[in-house]
Amino acid sequence: MEFLLYLVLGACAGVLAGLFGVGGGIIIVPVLVFSFTLQGFDPLILTHLAVGTSLATIIFTSFNTIRGHHKRGAVLWPVFAWMAVGILLGSGLGALTAKAIAGPHLQKIIGVFALVVAAQMALNLKPKASRSVPGKFGLGLAGAFIGWASAIFGIGGGSLTVPFLTWRSVPMQQAVATSSACGLPIALASTLSFMILGWHDPLLPAHSLGFIYLPALLGIALTSMFFARFGVQLAHQLSPLLLKRLFAGLLFIVGLKFLI
Repeated sequence: MEFLLYLVLGACAGVLAGLFGVGGGIIIVPVLVFSFTLQGFDPLILTHLAVGTSLATIIFTSFNTIRGHHKRGAVLWPVFAWMAVGILLGSGLGALTAKAIAGPHLQKIIGVFALVVAAQMALNLKPKASRSVPGKFGLGLAGAFIGWASAIFGIGGGSLTVPFLTWRSVPMQQAVATSSACGLPIALASTLSFMILGWHDPLLPAHSLGFIYLPALLGIALTSMFFARFGVQLAHQLSPLLLKRLFAGLLFIVGLKFLI
């Protein structure tokens, strides 16, 4: 029964990754936390397990979303390259930060983040394009912060990267496409870090690779790779405002659940 949930979750995450450039982690982490709780996993590590597994699934989602956006010429590769340098460092530091936070406290932090993202989506808040794209150092610094925060929340960084790029006068479609590309180094560096940090944890359930739960990773990856292409098509064909607001309602409920 749990594996069926992982398959459905992967389909939803794939569509979200392609449509909004958010990587799907913002919904994967809460659902995995609820699932792992029902499965009786230890509360001290189940949130870290959900975050690490979510980041690992983004590796598979990213390949298809990057390819789809690249075919449309939407990825700003020079911007990506310099952000990726900071992302690799920041993601490792973010995993260390998450490991140092107790599981219940980490859930509350993720809950607050979900509420913030829900408000941003529901109100369609977008920073005004008031500045140009920064230089190499500025992009690297932004990437480091985005990577750090993404590793803590178990996301692909789109909730942070897209607003940053649009603020820097990058058109929305290119911002989403470049954000999708940035999700890959975030996922790679964070997944490796969570594997190492949880490698000898005695509280982990069977079939875990550090803080990566392999059955969930397999189920989510199987469907997310296919549905990511569908999300990319929607991103270039539809106005996602209504979908964003519906998704925001779901996130609002999730955020409150984590905080109560």
